[in-house]
Amino acid sequence: MKQLITLAVLCSALFCFSQTNEIDSLAIQLAYQKQDSTKVDTSLHLIKALYKANDFTKALLYINQTERLSKSLNYTQGIADVNYHKALIYSQRDDYYNAIDGYNKSRKYYKQLKDTLGIAKVNNSIGLIEIKRGNYSVGLEHSLSAIQTFENRNLQDELSSAYNNLAEAYYNTHQIDKALEFNFKALNVREHLRDSAAIKTSTKNIALLYSERKEHRKAIEYYEKVLDLLNPEKDQVLKGEILPRIGDEHLQFKDYNKASMYLLEGLKFNRDTKNEDGILRSLNSIGNLNLQLKKVRLAEFQLNEAYALAKKINNRTELLKSYRLHKELDSTNGRFQNAFFWQSKYYDLKNEIDAENQPKIPVKTTSIKNEQTNDTKEDLDKINQEKETLKNNQLKKLKLISYILVGAFIAVLTILLLIYLKRKSTLKYNEELERRNQEIQLQNEIFSKQTHDLEETNKVKDRLFSIVSHDLKDSISSIKGFIDLLREDSISREEFYDLVPELSENADNASSLLFNLLNWSKSQMQNLKPKPELFNIQDVFHNKMSLVEQKVEQKRIVLIDESHRDFVYADKSMTEIVVQNLLTNAVKFSRVGDIITISNRDYNGKSLICVEDTGVGISKDNIDKLFNNGTFTTIGTKNEKGTGLGLSICKELVELNNGRIWVESTLNEGSKFYVELPKIKPAE
Repeated sequence: MKQLITLAVLCSALFCFSQTNEIDSLAIQLAYQKQDSTKVDTSLHLIKALYKANDFTKALLYINQTERLSKSLNYTQGIADVNYHKALIYSQRDDYYNAIDGYNKSRKYYKQLKDTLGIAKVNNSIGLIEIKRGNYSVGLEHSLSAIQTFENRNLQDELSSAYNNLAEAYYNTHQIDKALEFNFKALNVREHLRDSAAIKTSTKNIALLYSERKEHRKAIEYYEKVLDLLNPEKDQVLKGEILPRIGDEHLQFKDYNKASMYLLEGLKFNRDTKNEDGILRSLNSIGNLNLQLKKVRLAEFQLNEAYALAKKINNRTELLKSYRLHKELDSTNGRFQNAFFWQSKYYDLKNEIDAENQPKIPVKTTSIKNEQTNDTKEDLDKINQEKETLKNNQLKKLKLISYILVGAFIAVLTILLLIYLKRKSTLKYNEELERRNQEIQLQNEIFSKQTHDLEETNKVKDRLFSIVSHDLKDSISSIKGFIDLLREDSISREEFYDLVPELSENADNASSLLFNLLNWSKSQMQNLKPKPELFNIQDVFHNKMSLVEQKVEQKRIVLIDESHRDFVYADKSMTEIVVQNLLTNAVKFSRVGDIITISNRDYNGKSLICVEDTGVGISKDNIDKLFNNGTFTTIGTKNEKGTGLGLSICKELVELNNGRIWVESTLNEGSKFYVELPKIKPAE
């Protein structure tokens, strides 16, 4: 045994020495090479050697230098390979984000090179990462896409990793048969490679899968194979795991002698090596054995120790087993209340583990056909000879046919090329024609919209000037008539004074008409540009209320001021126009004894202005017409006339100041006009 250990140490030292020599040799060779693609290839060999030696820090330094050189030379193969090895290092460091980024970059360059092997290596590496992260469906997809290339080229190292990845992914998606199939494939490849650590892993996985399929004799067979492969010095943890597992399998057949032998040996070995997971597994299994043998007190002692250890190291698989065995123990002892408690704990933990192990997306994939056959070497040689003979016999015929086919291919290719060029030219012409048609159609739509807008504007203008020519003429003619009567002494001064209110009303109508006409004309010429400032809205209310006092007194309207000092950020002149229009309308449509209330309050950080009246109100049909760009108007309670422009101007002015205006009204009950304006300068 000592001789074997000494030999192993010497082999390891020789391997490390040869590996160091290779790295040093490549580094010296690299230093004297020119800055060309050959230097990139040498550097990649050095990076691979450093990666195998787990010297990731130094490997990354060479990777960065090599990537810069490859890009300066526009050497695509070098860029692809260097990104692939960078991703391998990030993957070893569990830096999955940078690893996936590196793999995607390298795959892009491999695709440009049409390097199917490079693409397959990348896909397999991504599959391994996704499987580690629990994304089994994505991992399966990537690994399956890589396997065919590895099998065709008989790449044993890559197949070992890919088969193992697929086996793990199938297991975690509860496809036990597929997992077993690919573990066998992985084991076959690993035996060819003589990879002892990987052989032990695959053999153990096969045993675990047979156990899960309730094929316990098969499970024992492969567990014993693992024991035969173990290195006494290096594989203590694995041995501590396998011994109680074999004991468990014998327990399934009620073979208590062999079960006891393996379980006691496993417990002693794990206590000696201080392997807590192994101790826990052994205690649970021995407790189960003694429970079946009706050694209840001994079983209780062992299961209590196992339960405490499972809680300490948080081994939930064995803790679940402990819950089940404690339930059976208390049921045997007649402690049914305790048994119910353990059963409840068991199902709670089982549901939690099942939920965590549930695959995110159910995976259904077809298996890759195994290209291996059971033919003997002699049969294969015979088949190859027959194929060679057949090829020689058909070679002359194939040459003649190939010449004919090449000639025909060139002729067909020429025709296809001419057709392609003609079609390309036609397509280009059609695309240009379509583009121009789209431009013309777009211009026609713009012209149509402009024409429609002009027609609407002309209609509004015609109606407006019809109203203005009639109403303004009536008002001014009435005023002139009164003045002429006074000048000609046709009426006495006392009679004239009696007519003054009517004269004042005509003057107000003319003033309001001109006021709204001026604002409308400005808005239509698009000359309204707000100049916002911070001002007290209460001052505007008081100023405009004084202008309607005479009308309010004439109609004996109650005007209530509920406003308070508050600041608004808007164009003051425009705001005054809006408030004046709303107040004038409220007076116009209020009856004798009605109430007008003016108020303002803070609403969602903005100032909400309200002019409310208890007048005649507005019908639902007319509310929809109020703010349109037309000349909708109705007669006031004292036959006051209007242009129909006031509210449309108000809407435009409010929106220019980043506000909004709306109305709530009930016919014969009154109206509430709301204006919302900002209190501070809006953000850009």
